[in-house]
Amino acid sequence: MARSRFERLLARLLRASVGFLLTLFEMLASRRCARSPGLPAISNPLLLLSGVQLARKIRRKEVTSVEAVQAYIDRIQEVNPLLNAVVKDRFSAALQEAAQVDQLIEEEGGGEEVLEERFPLLGVPFTVKESFALQGMPNSAGLLARRAVISAGDAPPVALLKRAGAIPLGVSNCSELCMWLESHNRVYGSTSNPYDRRRIAGGSSGGEGSILGSGGSVIGVGSDVGGSIRMPAFFNGIFGHKPTTGVVSNEGQFPPASGLQQDFLCTGPMCRYAEDLLPVLSIMAGPNAHKLHLSSEVDLRKLRFFSVPHDGGSLLVSPVEQQLIQAQRKVAERLEADLGVKVQELRVPQLKYSFQIWGALMAAPDRDGKPPKAFAELMADHGRKVWPVWEFVKWMLGLSSHTMAAIGLALAEMVQSSQPSRFILQQKDELQRHLEELLGEDGVLLYPSHPHIAPKHHHPLFTPFNFSYTGIFNILGLPVTQCPVGVSEEGLPLGLQLVAGRLQDRLSLATAVHLERAFGGWREPSTA
Repeated sequence: MARSRFERLLARLLRASVGFLLTLFEMLASRRCARSPGLPAISNPLLLLSGVQLARKIRRKEVTSVEAVQAYIDRIQEVNPLLNAVVKDRFSAALQEAAQVDQLIEEEGGGEEVLEERFPLLGVPFTVKESFALQGMPNSAGLLARRAVISAGDAPPVALLKRAGAIPLGVSNCSELCMWLESHNRVYGSTSNPYDRRRIAGGSSGGEGSILGSGGSVIGVGSDVGGSIRMPAFFNGIFGHKPTTGVVSNEGQFPPASGLQQDFLCTGPMCRYAEDLLPVLSIMAGPNAHKLHLSSEVDLRKLRFFSVPHDGGSLLVSPVEQQLIQAQRKVAERLEADLGVKVQELRVPQLKYSFQIWGALMAAPDRDGKPPKAFAELMADHGRKVWPVWEFVKWMLGLSSHTMAAIGLALAEMVQSSQPSRFILQQKDELQRHLEELLGEDGVLLYPSHPHIAPKHHHPLFTPFNFSYTGIFNILGLPVTQCPVGVSEEGLPLGLQLVAGRLQDRLSLATAVHLERAFGGWREPSTA
């Protein structure tokens, strides 16, 4: 009892200290950062079609691929100077490829069904996170030492989308080495949120989240080792799916995972419309798609639903905002009303240790005893070794080639143990067992995507552990869909995670489609 009171007191002191720092930061920042004007409204109706709908219209010759690709190029050129989301384009090549698609459709004698079977996304434009290899495009992962690296080929998920007929428009920004909550680096700078440019787009797939949320893309490719698909999807009001571990190839991206991290990294789709998630995931999964049984019908009325409103009160993590708790409660009530189900609210005490579990397992060696590559070594990228303390001194003097976030991670790594404690392993095992038994083959769990709506630029430096709401499911290997469920009073996206059992991705995807109809899904930033 005494320990519990001490922990609560310590938590209050920590939160008060963080609150004071954020208030001070706000006072300094407000002098030079007034609220930014909104984005231009979308004027071309082609931009308001899902990828599936757009592909159908292209196959039926109701619109040409050239018209669709040009519409997205125009939108990117309109919004990207305000957002800094797309960092390198291939517009000329994309238009040439679109013209070839239109010619193929004119010459195809097999009809629409044959085209759909062979090329389900024929003529549909998409964007790719810059850390993935896309032929002819940069592949720096925001690392200054790699700014001249150009991809000679395509990462497997990118190649599969191209083989399905989709046309890449360019690559989007990410955090340095894909390991931070904000997409900011010394190669391309910072990416902003389309709903309020004073706020972050998230990380590490923040460029994808921002350009999708702005209406400048309809389908995107992201990666996720701690929430890097789901946090940007949440902050930018779109859908994002972290598949069951091991289903979609992680090859062809930098930095490559090492140690046990190979079991936690996932590649998945980011989409403005929920109906695109399943077909895009099916394409990206390639030869592993059959494991997910994505073509099987899902009867939502026969599913069991659970809701966990927060992690139980971790000392390191911010409390969940009341508006997010209320939004999750409304989702539960709507599911009960629409489907005739009962959403059971639970408390899962092991979630309180989410960050400690994630941090310990990310630093652990693989099954052969080989440790993960040191973050400071990745920062050097085969060059001169980075010394984190000296790099921090250089940063203070404005001389570092790295961001404060990356330096901070390298400093934290110096004191991180490579062997998880017995207590943390016990918490992880209990949590894994509990959730797998709870969800089984017919359960869906509602859980917050983040404790806050989209933070302002650089604020995550004061709350670095808040990503644990997403990161814990990478460790558990469970599929998760981030789903938008309206907007806040400030006009910023609200959302939540839908968690399913291993290989039951179709359950969370089907639930997301239902919630899109119920709550409106993505909202255009100019009208939010």
